[in-house]
Amino acid sequence: MIRFDDVTKEYPGGTVAVNGLSLTIPTGQITALVGPSGCGKTTSLRMINRMIEPTRGLISIDGKGVADLDAATLRRGIGYVIQHAGLFPHRTVLDNVATVPRLLGWDRAKARAAAQDWMERVGLSPDLADRYPSQLSGGQQQRVGVARALAADPPILLMDEPFSAVDPVVRQQLQSELLRLQAELHKTIVFVTHDIDEALLLGNQVAVLRVGGILAQVARPADLLAAPADDFVADFLGRDRGIRALSFVGMPRLPLHPELTLALGEVPPADAPDWMLVVEGGHPLGWVRTAGVQGAVDTSDLNRSGTVASLTASPREVLDAALSSPARRGVLVDEAGEFVGTVRASELATLLEAGQA
Repeated sequence: MIRFDDVTKEYPGGTVAVNGLSLTIPTGQITALVGPSGCGKTTSLRMINRMIEPTRGLISIDGKGVADLDAATLRRGIGYVIQHAGLFPHRTVLDNVATVPRLLGWDRAKARAAAQDWMERVGLSPDLADRYPSQLSGGQQQRVGVARALAADPPILLMDEPFSAVDPVVRQQLQSELLRLQAELHKTIVFVTHDIDEALLLGNQVAVLRVGGILAQVARPADLLAAPADDFVADFLGRDRGIRALSFVGMPRLPLHPELTLALGEVPPADAPDWMLVVEGGHPLGWVRTAGVQGAVDTSDLNRSGTVASLTASPREVLDAALSSPARRGVLVDEAGEFVGTVRASELATLLEAGQA
């Protein structure tokens, strides 16, 4: 457990970056620090590993004040991931990942074996081991950064806007990868972000900071959305709080409707409905408007605007699938990604209003 007890960071000249912060970061969970620029979230994170020293107050890890620990020893026991990965350009991927184990005195063979293992665990191909950072994509560099931070298996991981410099698709992949790893590793993670959606997705608890380094509210994502502490928190969360909250409620028992489907190369029947779902090997490809199909269905006929939700999806994901579908029928798939039926937004809304979530 990490604790901030009335911690303040004031710079010469009187600028206060963090003001009287008291916060408990539970062991084995992700705590997201979020807020606008200048709210002190990165300063707070960097005071944990003493890259920045507090002006006053106490920061402790499992009851031990970090100020009483040797700074270099402290940092070697804490993983650290930053926005642009911060890789050594003159070292290969494998040697970058092996950096901390080598600093801890591991022999070269043991450190490289651990590095190879962590590369695989974060989704990096072994073929990348001998490449240099300049030869990697942005997403691959961030994966290397995560692997390097975890290579010595530290109990604490500090992550300072690690996914903000990659494109949205890669960012979503990295977020999913982090959640998968955390379900396996149960690290104590402090995650800094300016993106409230990212904080709500990743954080077991979310700490919202206001400009001047003042803690506005700390709560579980569902509680934060349901009961913002004040106007600042409410405005920072945004207008679609009700939609976001659907990510954190249980899925009601929705009726699954059968659907007439087509395969590529098939001709829609004469009595076909306005929209039909096209599947291949059981996997949905998209919808076709049957009136616009000339002969057999081709990939050029597909409308791919609709998202797909799994049977274990949240109400938010299922509602999105229904509303984004040109047929207004949300496509649901099983664990194998095969089509199992469709749902209606109106039926989901009725059940949610009745409190059956």
